[in-house]
Amino acid sequence: MFIIRWLLGRIILLLNFIFSPKSPKRATELQAEIDQKTSHLHLYQLPACPFCVKVRRTMKREGLNIGLRNINAKNEYQQELINEGGKRKVPCLRIAKDNEPVEWLYESNDIVDYLKQFAA
Repeated sequence: MFIIRWLLGRIILLLNFIFSPKSPKRATELQAEIDQKTSHLHLYQLPACPFCVKVRRTMKREGLNIGLRNINAKNEYQQELINEGGKRKVPCLRIAKDNEPVEWLYESNDIVDYLKQFAA
């Protein structure tokens, strides 16, 4: 099973590389404003997860610069996801707004819908 998952993951990464969406061209000031609005967001993810790829493609298509946290590369990211988010499930968007409790958004469709508000 591991070999099949590994192989499928590499195929997903290759296809994502070949058919990667283009980022929009924006004025520097507008992009800086969007970057400031999304500075409180971090995506906990795995590189070859198809649902994570879906979210990352949306981020690129919309020109959103959001921090990526690979939960297999750093154990502290995985522990933070489990301890604060409640479960080890990716993709997960960590939303930390000033003076508000941290929100953890787990479903890829919900994350995509949430991210589209920043590009509008």
